[in-house]
Amino acid sequence: MDFFCVFSAVLFSFYFRFYSPFTSIIPVRDGYIPAVGNYILFGMLLALIFLFFFSINKSYRSRFFSNFSQDIPTIFKVSLISILVGISFTFFYREFSYSRIVFILIFLNTSLFLLIGRYLFHRIKTKYIRQGFNVLQIYLIGSPEKLSLVYKKLESEENFNLDIKGYLSSRRVHDLPLEYAGNLNNLPKVIKKNDFDAFLISMNHREHQKIMQIIDGIEGKNIEIFYVPDILDILTSNFNHLEIAGIPILQLKAFTLSGWQGFLKRGFDITVALFSLVMLSPFLIFIAILIKITSKGPVFYTQKRVTLDNKDFTMYKFRSMYVTAESKEGLIDVVRDDPRVTPIGRIIRRGSLDELPQLINVVRGEMSLVGPRPERRYFVEENIKEIPRYSERHRVRTGITGWAQVNGLRQQNTSLEERIRYDLYYIENWSLWFDLKIIIMTILEVLRSEEAY
Repeated sequence: MDFFCVFSAVLFSFYFRFYSPFTSIIPVRDGYIPAVGNYILFGMLLALIFLFFFSINKSYRSRFFSNFSQDIPTIFKVSLISILVGISFTFFYREFSYSRIVFILIFLNTSLFLLIGRYLFHRIKTKYIRQGFNVLQIYLIGSPEKLSLVYKKLESEENFNLDIKGYLSSRRVHDLPLEYAGNLNNLPKVIKKNDFDAFLISMNHREHQKIMQIIDGIEGKNIEIFYVPDILDILTSNFNHLEIAGIPILQLKAFTLSGWQGFLKRGFDITVALFSLVMLSPFLIFIAILIKITSKGPVFYTQKRVTLDNKDFTMYKFRSMYVTAESKEGLIDVVRDDPRVTPIGRIIRRGSLDELPQLINVVRGEMSLVGPRPERRYFVEENIKEIPRYSERHRVRTGITGWAQVNGLRQQNTSLEERIRYDLYYIENWSLWFDLKIIIMTILEVLRSEEAY
């Protein structure tokens, strides 16, 4: 499917450049239209290059847990590298001059076609998973408080082709609807059954030493092990190897998004935010007019929030509520069928359109497109007292969307501790591809979500 998508994108780009109305915008020089044969050959070469880079990025090796969201950053990264390599090959072919505009179109279209192709692939894969194809038989092993959370996550993910047979833990977990296979002392008995394929382990940091017991127990057996890291593992997963005076050193914490990383993220934020504001300006004006003529009050709702380095800033939103003392106070969260929400507000909240004015905050440098969601000062002060490492969220700019939000962790239905866990993971593992992935997941979530109110 990847080969077909890349090859089709090259041919489509050729047609779009030379045979579509696009030629009236950027005319073809001297009316010259090159032979399509050279682009067919280039398309086949480029498709093979893509397959090579997808392969070395392990895009074809994840048998069990791959999903569309994981493919998104890989597609953008591989597209950029493959196009550059493909262009380099054309420099050695002197008998034909390829159009630079076509190359730009090829980069855009290959990314688009591959995203569509991977999305369709995962839809087809999900269909077969539901029919029992390639189901992985597993046992859960872990700390009691961890296993319930892991089980709920696994059950909610339709792409995980797992059949969970039971679990091993130090004690029975009453809200876990699985067979209790005992504690780790029963591990040899479970292994002897030989009726499963893998263990999925989730331990808290106090029980890390038991992991070696499990590994030793399955020595010589064709049993796979999957591990769900806890917060300690996550915070030390992105360490750097250093050497000072011949002494090996592990850097467990560094300045977040410093140097070129900070420049890259800020440049990406400004570019996308400005482009979005220009392109969406007619739509934003239309929403503003609807708000103004359907209820009394200002178009924008402003509120003080906390961002990078624990600084206050004024966050903008389209006003979606009637102007009342409660809505001005801003300390009472919105609930389903909230009478304070206006009819227009209900519509724009469902599509998260009320958040669009925060693009202004992004341009001003107060927010980022992606990051932990900003919170009010009152709640920040309370949460710092109660939740360890909460203030780590303020090492980066807060965002319009975030890793917690695209994973369904909303304020109304999840614990704050769990959302903080996802925020910290994002901060410690940032990359531009990670941001692109979250933005695309946000768009998909907005299009299909019925949870917003």
